[in-house]
Amino acid sequence: MAASCGELNEGRNVHRADRGVNDIEAAHLRRRMETTASDPIQYSRQDPRRRDPSRLRCQRRTCREFHPVPEHQPSEAPFPFIDEHLLIAEKPAGLLAVPGRGEIGRVCLSARVQEQVADALIVHRLDMGTSGLMVFARGLPALRKLSLAFEQRRVSKRYVAVVDGWLDDDEGQIDAPLIADWQARPRQIIDHEIGKPSLTLWRVLAREPERRTRLELTPVTGRSHQLRVHLASLGHPILGDGLYAAPVITDAAPRMLLHASALSVPHPVDGRTMAFESPVPF
Repeated sequence: MAASCGELNEGRNVHRADRGVNDIEAAHLRRRMETTASDPIQYSRQDPRRRDPSRLRCQRRTCREFHPVPEHQPSEAPFPFIDEHLLIAEKPAGLLAVPGRGEIGRVCLSARVQEQVADALIVHRLDMGTSGLMVFARGLPALRKLSLAFEQRRVSKRYVAVVDGWLDDDEGQIDAPLIADWQARPRQIIDHEIGKPSLTLWRVLAREPERRTRLELTPVTGRSHQLRVHLASLGHPILGDGLYAAPVITDAAPRMLLHASALSVPHPVDGRTMAFESPVPF
């Protein structure tokens, strides 16, 4: 029996999430971290010996990623949506999606979800500094179906970001291939020779004071750090981004202002489109 923990809009399968997952003590999480799920999306693994120093890269060379302390709010509903096959969770900014290195890396969203739903398997990831909606499969059959939907681009995602500066146009697209910067991991760079095709659609939501622009972003492809690198390549990095923005722009916000605000995904059993929305926290 399906159990929705969000608000179902009239006439549409749109679920609104006003809270993230419940907070769970880190001591409990460490006992759950014996098994983890990995991201099925394959990223570029090009040979670093093929690097061309003339390739376009973002301005900063130092990996000064911004790691705020996760903010957790109590919630009557642990998940925006859950049934026997599909689970939607909200990741707060500053929390890893999957386990990372060291003791602090054991505290992550996948562990918190599995503490409450043991068969939940992660289908995709969000960067540590990004907040918003994430998809989990319940069991391997659902994981295979949802992973295929991501691979075939039958999943639609929208983000909201606040960037430095005012964009001249009201909408546009960024078509710039990406590859890992092997000399400065985890950074990604634009490489028109051996980079993987990467496309982002953007639309201005508002031009705000202090020369900031609020954007709606639709990633057509799902490369690592795609939105962050693409916006930085326009000269409009995301506020609070510690990898691709200058220090003054990194320090202009208490967190990276990027939120996964909406997604639609085919249900792994009957294929009906399930749409979910999450309020932007900034």
